[in-house]
Amino acid sequence: MEIGELIGTGRTADVWALNDGRVLRRYRDGLSADGEAEVMTHLAEHGYPVPAVWAAERPEDLIMERLGGPTMLESLVAGTISPGAAGELLAELLRRLHEIPPRAATRPGDRVLHLDLHPDNVLLTAHGPVVIDWFTAAEGEPGLDDAMSAVILAQALHDRPDTACTVLTPLLRGLPPLTDHHLAEARARRAANPTLTTEEIAALDDALTLIRSCAAGQGAGQGAGQGAGQGAG
Repeated sequence: MEIGELIGTGRTADVWALNDGRVLRRYRDGLSADGEAEVMTHLAEHGYPVPAVWAAERPEDLIMERLGGPTMLESLVAGTISPGAAGELLAELLRRLHEIPPRAATRPGDRVLHLDLHPDNVLLTAHGPVVIDWFTAAEGEPGLDDAMSAVILAQALHDRPDTACTVLTPLLRGLPPLTDHHLAEARARRAANPTLTTEEIAALDDALTLIRSCAAGQGAGQGAGQGAGQGAG
């Protein structure tokens, strides 16, 4: 396996081109990719759009197919996808994910969760959207996954509320109502993320306020407008 050029870098990993047309995702700081390939294989077996994966020799490595196309975030910036369409597509990808049975969980209602599904983790390929970066994947209540996506989006756009609602409103409309319980848990998870800056953590309260504001604009019975005031179920 010959490693080629560096083609991407993130908060926890780097992505390198391989000479056989695949890519190598290598985690830094002692992080391990163990279990990620198994999750993605499970999802692919159920028809969910993820990259094909292969076993790697080092625990910090993950070998995947190389996919063409921009991320949803790049397409939003370029104007080739509208904010409304992006929100609707994110909701669809979350709904589809939560229809898949879990690999190990035994509690009724538990599903596979991505827990980091946002526009930079969706590739818009010629064959359709593909969800990447499953490092945070777990099994649990789908409402937490929905809340995580909403919080991440609102956190990134908290200082641009009008722009944020053009994405958040269709996202929330396409999902079951979010509860205060799941929003609070999502906020706590984001605050505990060691890769976030102090400024990003400070934006979390504004993010939750923004989510409720966007939800309230949907009208009665739509999205998180009612659920965000129900508390834990």
